[in-house]
Amino acid sequence: MGDCRWRIVVFIGTMALAGCQGQSSPAPSAGGAAPAEFAKGEALFNANCAKCHGERAAGTNQGPSLVQKIYEPSHHSDASFHLAARNGVRPHHWQFGPMPPIAGVSEAEVNEIIGYVRWLQREAGIF
Repeated sequence: MGDCRWRIVVFIGTMALAGCQGQSSPAPSAGGAAPAEFAKGEALFNANCAKCHGERAAGTNQGPSLVQKIYEPSHHSDASFHLAARNGVRPHHWQFGPMPPIAGVSEAEVNEIIGYVRWLQREAGIF
């Protein structure tokens, strides 16, 4: 029992220290409307991506959430999103089937979609 109490004290102390140093976890996105600068990207995402990646890129049973650490820019760059839209993607981070290419979406439109997804990721505290 003494070992258990020690672990609790260490845990509480660690959490307090992190809070004092301003390193607490960021609050999750409140789900508010996207700023005007991302409205076009949001509309394009909803029209071309949300069927599989879900509302606000939260994922569905057909595609993964893009609002998770693995899709942050240091792991999946903007170029990765461009390649996925242009060429499709074989499954590698998920249990879903392959993603087909997204026909009829220009490079400029993919940039708008990426801007919206990156905003969602920042709102969720991913980067």
